[in-house]
Amino acid sequence: MPIYEFHCEKCGKNFECLLIGSDKPECTLCHSRKVRKLMSACGFVSKGGGGQTVKQAAGSSCGGCHASSCAGCKH
Repeated sequence: MPIYEFHCEKCGKNFECLLIGSDKPECTLCHSRKVRKLMSACGFVSKGGGGQTVKQAAGSSCGGCHASSCAGCKH
């Protein structure tokens, strides 16, 4: 199920939303439907050598980030 990132045009909040079928996104703060989809980094999980799991976000703005999204990054 796809999770998309959105930006609310009314209050300025960025948020993530799980969309199923014909669901319409709604801001989690002000409940406005005046939102636009953001381009998000594509995360992936791979098994490295020796059974080590590696998680990365493509295009992450900081080198130490291993999140699938920079929306909640504290770095």
